[in-house]
Order: sequence, then C-alpha cells, then structure tokens
Amino acid sequence: MPAIRSAGLRGFRATVAELGGDAEAYAVAAGLPVDALDADDLLVEDVAMAAVLEIAAAELACPDLGLRIARRQDLGMLGPLALAIQNSSTVGEALECTEHYLFIHAQSLSLRAEPDPYGTPGIVALRYGTKPGVVAPVQGTDMGLGFLHRATIALVGGSYGLRSVELPYVPAAPVSVYENFFGVAVSVGRPAAVLRVPATLQNRPLHGGDSNLKRLALAFLARQGAGPTTEVAPRVRTILQQSLGTTPPHIDGAAHLLNLHPRTLQRRLAGEGTSFAAIVDEVRRTEAHRYLTTTSLPMSQIAAAVGLSEQSAFTRACRRWWNATPTTVRRGAL
Repeated sequence: MPAIRSAGLRGFRATVAELGGDAEAYAVAAGLPVDALDADDLLVEDVAMAAVLEIAAAELACPDLGLRIARRQDLGMLGPLALAIQNSSTVGEALECTEHYLFIHAQSLSLRAEPDPYGTPGIVALRYGTKPGVVAPVQGTDMGLGFLHRATIALVGGSYGLRSVELPYVPAAPVSVYENFFGVAVSVGRPAAVLRVPATLQNRPLHGGDSNLKRLALAFLARQGAGPTTEVAPRVRTILQQSLGTTPPHIDGAAHLLNLHPRTLQRRLAGEGTSFAAIVDEVRRTEAHRYLTTTSLPMSQIAAAVGLSEQSAFTRACRRWWNATPTTVRRGAL
C-alpha cells in the first residue's frame, strides 16, 4: 500500500480544534495512528490520510477543510526535499527537485509541468495529484494544491503570475471559496488538478540559496530513494547535474551517494535501459545546449562547465550531438 509521511497532516489537529471537532476520533475512524497527528516522519497509508480528511470534513460540515489546513502548512513539512527546493537557483530547478523526489514524501503523488490544456502560448500547467489509476480525493487534493500555491508564493516572495486553477471534481464548497483562496478563476470537473502559470516562471531566479546545502540535500534524497523498486537513472541524472564541471563524473562517486556498489548501479541502470556513460553524455548535451543558447560564456568555459578538459573535445562532442559546431548552435539560437 502506498505510504505518505505524516508531516502531510501538519495543521490538521489545529484546524479541527478550531472548528470544534475531535481530531483523534477522526484518526481512529480512518484507521490512522493517532501519533501521526503530531509527528512528521511516520509512514502511514495514503488512503488512511485521505480518509481522515474526508471524515473530518463531513463530520464538521466543512467542505473547504483541505484549503483551511493548507493555510497552516509551509515548505518545512517536506523535510530534506524542502532544503533542496529552497536552495535551488531558479523555480525550474526547484520544480525539477520536486518532480524527482516527491515520492519520498508521498509515494502516490506527483507534480510535473505539462503543456497548457488550452494551448495558450506562454502558459504551462503544473499538474498535481495522484498517479494514474488512483482516484483523486477531494480534501487531499484541495490541501495539496493549496499547499503548492502558498509554497510557491513563499518561494518567490510574492505573486508568481497564477492565471487560473482547474479541479478534477465538482466540490461541495462554493467555487467562490476556491477563487478567494487562489485569487484567480477556478474551473471544476476538469481532467486534472492544475495551476496554470507563465512559462517564464521556471526561469525566475531564487535568491539566497546555498548550492552546497542543495547538493547535500540531493545526496541525502538520492540515498533515501535508492530502494529496490525505485528507478535509479533519475537519481544519477540529478547527481550529475549538480556535480558536472566541479568533479569528474565517475560511477563510483554516484554509487557512493546512492549507497550502492558500482557494479550494482551498473546492473540497475542496464535494467532501466541505459548506462552511466549514456546519462553523462545526456546531461552534458543538455547543459551544453543551455549554456550555448542562454549565455555568452566563452567556449572554453562552457567546455569546462560540462566537464570536458579541452575546447577541442567540446567541439567534437557538439558535432556528434548536433552535427554542428558550438558557434553554429549559438548562432542558430540567436
């Protein structure tokens, strides 16, 4: 049964008490350990957590309970993932961390950027919710989407340009309650829970972060996520993205961070249809393209930034990747 950290219930007890309810009674009725109401790191069944929210909302006649709880939550409840998010250099990096490691906080939840469902230029959809095949619980989705909205505001220090919100159900609470919470138009009965935001949000810089703290947090998350049923390729990719240009990419180092023997890591990657060398090449290609098309750095510096010792090696790599020289790629972008 998929599990979720009990930190997801932060604010539940206080909100229920404010409404005159009995949080512990609702927990018992949902089959949720009472200790989970006051602890962050208990792993509980996600269906029990969803159930306690629905039971409380029904008993208290409070159809917007999830939104009320979200007002009491902050990024800190994500533990080490919060550290990685807060020390990212851009919103896009923070989103990438969340996409890769949200499963450590909640195995059945996902967050990813997708094309705008209406095809509006310059808009992307941040899709939040349960994985395919799992019915989205109303209060749990309200709480998670509300948390994502407020956490993004806190992360960027103000408005982030939210355009509209979509819900995958018709809620019992009036739509006006949602529109007051999010401050934008809300559509109901849509295919998924979505925040529609400007595509430029992903490039928005985050200030005051510490790259070393982020690297430590990612290393910890990578170790946490390297269980036997967890894909390791995304973890390896993240490790390389953070270390490229600072330390030579070597499978031993990645294996150490993932708490695996190098040969075990090789076998796991082969089972996922890739290899360490292929991921190194992929990350180098992606980062090289970003540097060439978004910066004016000299070619020698870009070569060093992607972990290549000489500019000539970088030129050969570009010809192999794109059948073009680095200068041609840069001019094409301009």
